[in-house]
Amino acid sequence: MRLLSNSNKVFWNLTKLSISNQTPNVLVKLQPASYRSKSTDGGDGPEASTKQKLLTYPVLPLNETLQRFLLTAQPLLTPSEFEKQKKITQKFEENEGEKLQGLLEEVGKCEKNWLAHRWLTNAYLKYRDPVTVYVSPGMTFPYQQFKDMREYVKYTAQVIYGLGEFKGIVDAGEIPIVKMGKNELDNSQFGKVFGTCRIPIRGTDRIVYNPSSNYVVVIYKNHFYKLSLYDSEGNLLTSATLAKQLEEIRDAESNVGVPYGVLTTDSRDNWAEAYEQLVKNPENAATVKTIQGALFTVSMDECIDLKPGQETNQLILGLIHGNGSRVNSGNRWMDKTIQLVVNPNGNVGFTYEHSPAEGQPIAMMMDYVVKKMAEDADFGSCGSTNVECGPQKLSFAPLNDCVGQWLFYANRNIDKLVNDLQCNVLKFPCYGKNYIKKQKLGPDSFVQMALQLAFYKIHKVPAAQYESAHLRIFENGRTETIRSCSNESLAFCKAMTSSSASLEEKAGLLRQAVVAHQQYAKNALQGIGVDRHLLGLKLMALENNLPVPEFYSSPGYTKSMHFRVSTSQVATLYDAFMGYGPATDDGYASCYNPRDDDIIVAITCWRYNQDTDPDKFAKALEEAFLDMQSVLEQTNKPKSKL
Repeated sequence: MRLLSNSNKVFWNLTKLSISNQTPNVLVKLQPASYRSKSTDGGDGPEASTKQKLLTYPVLPLNETLQRFLLTAQPLLTPSEFEKQKKITQKFEENEGEKLQGLLEEVGKCEKNWLAHRWLTNAYLKYRDPVTVYVSPGMTFPYQQFKDMREYVKYTAQVIYGLGEFKGIVDAGEIPIVKMGKNELDNSQFGKVFGTCRIPIRGTDRIVYNPSSNYVVVIYKNHFYKLSLYDSEGNLLTSATLAKQLEEIRDAESNVGVPYGVLTTDSRDNWAEAYEQLVKNPENAATVKTIQGALFTVSMDECIDLKPGQETNQLILGLIHGNGSRVNSGNRWMDKTIQLVVNPNGNVGFTYEHSPAEGQPIAMMMDYVVKKMAEDADFGSCGSTNVECGPQKLSFAPLNDCVGQWLFYANRNIDKLVNDLQCNVLKFPCYGKNYIKKQKLGPDSFVQMALQLAFYKIHKVPAAQYESAHLRIFENGRTETIRSCSNESLAFCKAMTSSSASLEEKAGLLRQAVVAHQQYAKNALQGIGVDRHLLGLKLMALENNLPVPEFYSSPGYTKSMHFRVSTSQVATLYDAFMGYGPATDDGYASCYNPRDDDIIVAITCWRYNQDTDPDKFAKALEEAFLDMQSVLEQTNKPKSKL
């Protein structure tokens, strides 16, 4: 594999940026170290080498987890509900909880990470709603301005080349190992995104890994083409060579094909039923298998006009769902972990299927490619021009009535989903991380408190708020929940919306709320949270055919798990961001990129719920940012000596 000479330096700088921004509340020391990946056919797919010194995921003491749980549930309950919850929790601890804890501890002794495969299965593969909107985020690139179709194709080819180069870095074991304190962070997720695909099966899906694949699949006007990424000796093809083949694909198709890709946007059981019928035909089975085995897919979309003032909203929505059956939703294969989407109108980004990995590898790929393209005018020219085989069209058998009926359902359902999802991307220009740090506050926790305040301003109640914390100090670690709603955040919100609270009170409560969030986030990153332990106990009941305890239907548990604000930080230097659908019918999703001097927040909610509105939430969030700034600045003024 031929790589540009400064690839590793660029990659290391981007690794440093991404990791430090994603763990803002913990001292992160960045130390390059050797890394090599290996491929496996079973388990959780390609994994980091055992050279990495990773921790075993623990089973926490039950009483400590339940005490933390009560603290996080308290702000969401009335005093009488909280007293009742304490009794239910104590009963659980002394009875079923003790037995389930023993079962979990036995499992924990036998497995390096008792959570990893259970989380993959229960959080993702058993999930039956569509991956579209509900699971798969969109990750934007900076907006592009293509002068003509030739420039559009050239850009697309360069991004494909960049992803191939990034894959070469992963395969060569040159991703730096980063440390959080004394602990290394697991790099295995980088080896789980290329060549990976989810397979629809009724009840529980499965994942296939093809890390040694050597081609991509291009989707244009709903037609599918296999495109080699390397020559016969394994050298990456130049972007000009790739561009020539993309032109061949464009020239070959003038009519829109049958939108088989829209089947992948439907509910998992609908898609599983359609899949069974689709692959009964050997020609279809071979085509589908080729799509599944690609390193990634490339959706060359039909151009859509951008509405003035809605450009940014349309960008992320196009990545999340493709804008419907009459637009580009059929020009997708939503089961693929990585889908590169490029529209001639300048909208570019990834749609990624969330099952095998978190957003970090996806965001770092974007950073890597954008940086290389911006800084190297010859990016994509280093490689081979020896094309062993031109683009090969992947054919489907003539559409039969059964599959046609499933297409009808999928088209109807995606159009409803597109209509139901509302979005507002707030680009807050007044300050960013630099200002927040000058106030001696953690930027991530500050944004989390602003989100709490925005919700409280609109709905007059606190929201159970989810933030993801990575568990990468553990082998195959995924995430723990940062429960951002706390007694401190509620006191802060009440003070900020009170006419009687003084500026000093507001500022003091703001700082206390931020510190409380920082402490919970720090604990969550070390595996000391609430949600994954409680999930493990529930799974022990289910796996051992025991009744699920009353505790799991108690007010404190259900209210604290009903995350009306679902959030994550995905940081990048660029004018780019991630977005996804809300976790509840009556809530919001808010994915944010706090840059040095501004903050980008992608807000979504459901149109059918009259109580939620992304425009109102964006306005309330902007007000929250300004109110918090005003409180800090007014209380930081030097006092008169008179």
